[in-house]
Amino acid sequence: MATRKAAKKSAAKKSPARKSAKKSATRKYSPAAGKIVEREMKAMKQGKLKSGGSGKKVTSRKQAIAIGLSEARKEGKKVPAKKS
Repeated sequence: MATRKAAKKSAAKKSPARKSAKKSATRKYSPAAGKIVEREMKAMKQGKLKSGGSGKKVTSRKQAIAIGLSEARKEGKKVPAKKS
């Protein structure tokens, strides 16, 4: 019995420390950037999205997202820099 009580007390002492160690949540992408990506995804599904250089139809989901993020960067929305 004594070990259970000690375990409960030590767990109760640790929980406030965990809460203070939480990282503050900040958005990486703005909601406006998400809407631009959503618009590009819809265009890709309709078959209207073309790639920049060759003008070929985009069929890849990842490429459609990349195009949307690129457009958001051009418009000045909050989007992290490219990893290159």
